[in-house]
Amino acid sequence: MKKRKIFAVFLVVFTVLLTTFSFYGYQIVRTPNILVDKNDRILLIPEGSDFSGVRDTLFKYNYVQDMVSFSFIAKLMDYDVSVKPGRYRLNKNMSNVAAIRLLRAGIQEPTYITFNTVRLKEDLATRITQNIEMTPADFLFTLDRYGKENKKGFDENTELCQFIPNTYEVYWNISPDALIRRMEEEYERFWNETRTGKAAALDLTPVEVSILASIVQAEARNIDEGPVISGLYLNRLRKNMYLQADPTLVYASGDFTLKRVLNVHRQIDSPYNTYKYKGLPPGPINLPEIWAIDAVLDYQQHNYIYMCAKEDFSGYHNFATNLRDHNRNAERYQRALTIEQRKARQSSN
Repeated sequence: MKKRKIFAVFLVVFTVLLTTFSFYGYQIVRTPNILVDKNDRILLIPEGSDFSGVRDTLFKYNYVQDMVSFSFIAKLMDYDVSVKPGRYRLNKNMSNVAAIRLLRAGIQEPTYITFNTVRLKEDLATRITQNIEMTPADFLFTLDRYGKENKKGFDENTELCQFIPNTYEVYWNISPDALIRRMEEEYERFWNETRTGKAAALDLTPVEVSILASIVQAEARNIDEGPVISGLYLNRLRKNMYLQADPTLVYASGDFTLKRVLNVHRQIDSPYNTYKYKGLPPGPINLPEIWAIDAVLDYQQHNYIYMCAKEDFSGYHNFATNLRDHNRNAERYQRALTIEQRKARQSSN
């Protein structure tokens, strides 16, 4: 009789414990423990992180409600020895198992890089690494190495031409080498048979088209005027004339706040000074956007070789086929500018 009572008590205790552990086991495996009643969030796991670092981040920024259960399941699923760096989206009310499966499999949430209106490679480095783990210094180091070692014909002056301004989807922890390769692939995709054929018809390489496009981009305040300006500079190249593009003097001076080019700037001894040296400069003066490249490839055919800002200050230009008409256009612009300056002085008094 006594043994039966002991057995019955044991059975009850065992059943209670089994039920309790089963419930707790179910709870730590299936019930929400990640971002409970919060919004979805991004978790960044830097290169070289271990499980301790991941756990500290989850705790510090309140991703996990019960860290003990998360750590227990993570070890059961071997995540503590298989941490993968990256950018992950954790959804609200995720279970431990769902979150750990995501992290362990390295299923990242992509991010986007966007770059345009870039003048120097240092500017590009800042823009292109804005949403990724890579530092601008790491990018520049790899880019300079690529400029010396690549077999695509780029050098330290033209390496910017490889980058086609756009928005690209990448992983947050993409390596510098992988990013350069990706941009190389995008460059080859952009310079398809149609575009390379148009460049060849101009007797220009894709790099030379990009260099000219950078000048057109700097001159054209209105995109629709790009093909006209492109035609003008192509006419000058064909006639073996100096391009005489003021934006190249700004670039040669290194003073990008320069608003007005003077005669003194035309004396700068730089291969980017297109008043002093004929032909295209050795590299782009900015990173030309797609519209500027296509403006060169689809240039407007005409006989213009001179241009001057319009006197209505619209950003458009008056074009001329000869110096006499160009000087007249310049006189009209100077008169309008003088009147505007006089009005400005009177309004300030």
